[in-house]
Amino acid sequence: MTETLVHELVEKYGRKRSSLLPILQEIVRRESYLTPQAIIEVAKELDLSATEVYGVATFYSFLDVQPRGEYKIRICKSLTCDAKNKAILDELEKLLKIKVGGTTLDRRFSLLMTNCIGQCDHAPAMLVNEEVYTDITPEKVREIINYYKHKKI
Repeated sequence: MTETLVHELVEKYGRKRSSLLPILQEIVRRESYLTPQAIIEVAKELDLSATEVYGVATFYSFLDVQPRGEYKIRICKSLTCDAKNKAILDELEKLLKIKVGGTTLDRRFSLLMTNCIGQCDHAPAMLVNEEVYTDITPEKVREIINYYKHKKI
């Protein structure tokens, strides 16, 4: 599957180095994360080293190189958000029973930090997959997590 997908994406985006990021993003969109095999296949197709592809993949926080939960909670760590994050992180870790970087045992939630998500004027902010939540409080965190816990997958 990986080889076919990578070939399809290379045909779509081209074999230039500038195609690397769109190809990696599309793999993550379709497959949830970049497997070692996907990284190797992309490297072969674009005539790059696997180390170079892996370096790009690990530089960007939205390109996961390991399996994550169904809901990826990304907490903004920009200066503005970070100043207000302690209570938010404490609440998330308590509710989910995981630390930052972890995934719940049922693979529903992963808790991650990310660079600025462009919501500094409404800090603190977080994403659940692509859904943006701003002006977060511990009470809002409880509501949001409760919503996703009861949401049908």
